Amino acid sequence: MAAKYKTVIATDDGPRTCFQVVIPRDRGRKPLVARFGGIPLRRQRAAVLTDQSPIMASAKRNELIHRLLAEQCEICESTDRLEVHHLRKLADLKRHDRPDKPAWVHLMAKRRRKTLVICRTCHEDIHAGRNSTSLRN
Repeated sequence: MAAKYKTVIATDDGPRTCFQVVIPRDRGRKPLVARFGGIPLRRQRAAVLTDQSPIMASAKRNELIHRLLAEQCEICESTDRLEVHHLRKLADLKRHDRPDKPAWVHLMAKRRRKTLVICRTCHEDIHAGRNSTSLRN
């Protein structure tokens, strides 16, 4: 296949080897030409490169980012070692076995959010099933 379609073409930088397929057409129309290669790969030292800054999809920040930037636990208002507690889906809040649901479950359900920005201590309490200190509304 390579031998069949290999062609040498003339360019401004001299002859170049490429692969080329020419399909002749009827009624005096120009033939269709498909060419792969044949371009000079020499570096252009005088070329000017202009880097474009990326266009961000949205300049707005979402609610979670604002809550993180507040740098405060949403349960005890501590500012030490913040983390994000995350649920897979809001329906998991209804599955809580205890009739007296913890305050953090009510807070997440009220906000209809799957995340809570909390300190490390409150996060450990949630995963251990212990009651945390009073919630901030």
